[in-house]
Amino acid sequence: MVKHDQHAIIGYIGTYTKGNSEGIYRFTLDTAEGKLSTPVLAAELTDPTYITISQDKKNLYAILKEAGSGGVSAYSINEDSGELTYLGKQLTPNGSSCHISVDSKKQVLVTSSYGEGLIETYQLQDDATPMPVASTIRHEGHGPNEDRQEKAHTHFAGFTPDERFIAVVDLGIDKVITYKLHNGILEEVNSLSVTTGSGPRHLTFHPNEKFAYVMAELVPEVIVLSFDSKTGSFSELQTVRTTPEDFKENNQGSAIHISEDGQFVYAANRGHDSIAVYKINQETGKLTFVELVSTEGHWPRDFSIDPSGKFLVASNEQSGNLTLYSRNENSGKLTLLQQDIQVPFPVCVKFL
Repeated sequence: MVKHDQHAIIGYIGTYTKGNSEGIYRFTLDTAEGKLSTPVLAAELTDPTYITISQDKKNLYAILKEAGSGGVSAYSINEDSGELTYLGKQLTPNGSSCHISVDSKKQVLVTSSYGEGLIETYQLQDDATPMPVASTIRHEGHGPNEDRQEKAHTHFAGFTPDERFIAVVDLGIDKVITYKLHNGILEEVNSLSVTTGSGPRHLTFHPNEKFAYVMAELVPEVIVLSFDSKTGSFSELQTVRTTPEDFKENNQGSAIHISEDGQFVYAANRGHDSIAVYKINQETGKLTFVELVSTEGHWPRDFSIDPSGKFLVASNEQSGNLTLYSRNENSGKLTLLQQDIQVPFPVCVKFL
C-alpha cells in the first residue's frame, strides 16, 4: 500500500481457522480503481470470527478460541500500513464468543456467546488491553424451533448510539434485551419479545437513534423497531421479507447494516446467497424494498459498506470469496465489480 494513499482504504477479515485459514486477514480497497487487493495475513489467531475496530481507529479487538476457552485479543493498528501489533488477551472459561463490540472511549468490550447464551464485559486499561471478565449474564429459556432454540443463544451485543445502554439480541429465546452498565456490572433494563421462532440474530441502529433493524436468522425477515433512547426500550413497527416468496430452500439470515446517511438498510441471506436492499422512510423508520442482489458465492456471512459509502464488500464463508460492489448513494443499488478475491472461510468484514 502506498503510504497515505487517499484512495486506499484498509479492511480486515475475521475467519474460521479451518482449512488453510490462519487468522485475521488485511486487504485494501482502491476507491479510484474500484478494486480489492489480495488479502494477506495480519494476525495469527484461532477462530477470530468477529472483530471490531475502535472509534479512534487505533485498535482492533477480536474474539478467539484457545484450548477449549474463549476470550478476546487486542491489537494496535499502524495508521500507515494497517499492520497489527499484538497487545494482549484475556480468556474466559465460558466458551467462545460470536460477537464483540467496543465503546467509543475504549473503556469496555462486550461479547456475546452463542453456545452458552452469555454476555460478558471486559474493562479496558489505559493501554487499550483488556482486563479479566468483569460481568457475566446468562440468558435462560428456549424457543419453538427444537433444533436451533433448545436454549438461549446470544448472537449480538452492541452499544446503543449514545452508549447509555447495551442492546443484546438472543436467537434462542426470540428477544432483544437492553442492559446498562452499573459500576461495570450488567443490569437488565428492558426486554422485547419478537415473533416466536424468528430467531433474531443481529441489530443495527439508525443514526437518528429512533429506529433499529434486526435480522432474523430462522425466518427470512428484517424486523423494524422503534427505540426510546431515554428508557432503552424497543417496540415493533414492521417486518419485511428478505427472500422471494417462492424460495423454499434452506436460508439463514446473517448480517444487517445501515448506510451512514441512514437512507438504506442492507440484509444478507445465507442459502439464497443474496443481499436485500431497502429504502428507509425517515419519518416512520419503515422499509420499502429496493432490490435483491446475488453475492456471487455461497453463504454470505457478513458484509460492510466502506467509509466513503461508495462500495460494499461481502464475505462468502463457504465458497471462500469476497465480492465487491459499487454502491449508488442515491438509489442504494449495488453493481458488481469483483467476485474472485479468495479468503479461506471469511466471516466478518470491517473497514478502518
